[in-house]
Amino acid sequence: MAGAPAGSGEPWREEWVRSLLRCPVDHAELRDVALADEVAGLACTDAGHRVAYPVIDGVPVLLVDDAVPLG
Repeated sequence: MAGAPAGSGEPWREEWVRSLLRCPVDHAELRDVALADEVAGLACTDAGHRVAYPVIDGVPVLLVDDAVPLG
């Protein structure tokens, strides 16, 4: 995964930041996913925990109560 250019306005996409972000439930890595209405999201990579967390105004919201179930 390539990191975002410096000053891109989306620091959460930078490789060093992404290496720190983890699912709050099982600590699995997160991958990019598009949610409804073109909202960016981060999906848990654990096959047994199919949820995504929204990115609101450039901030990943890694709250269990805000997780979106994935089909």
